[in-house]
Amino acid sequence: MPKGYWIANNIVHDPETYDRYKAANGAVFARYGARFLVRGGRQKGVEGDIFPRTVVIEFPSYADALACYDDPGYVTAKAIRDPVSEARVVIVEGYDG
Repeated sequence: MPKGYWIANNIVHDPETYDRYKAANGAVFARYGARFLVRGGRQKGVEGDIFPRTVVIEFPSYADALACYDDPGYVTAKAIRDPVSEARVVIVEGYDG
């Protein structure tokens, strides 16, 4: 079964509040077996417009990735993030080829 991934690009306007969001989502991510592959770090845009922060999270399955996003605990955490950042998030099924 292919893994699932969240690929997120963010602009953070209030890092202190954003840190509260990160603390609030930890238990939810653990429940779904999430593993951070990229969490901020250096990046170089080579094509198109980019946001200054990129995050890639791996889940055991695409279904887990979708369920995590819809989990009430994540919805609550996301409500902390929304007023202090701009985000583009895509949930994608991995390739097992």
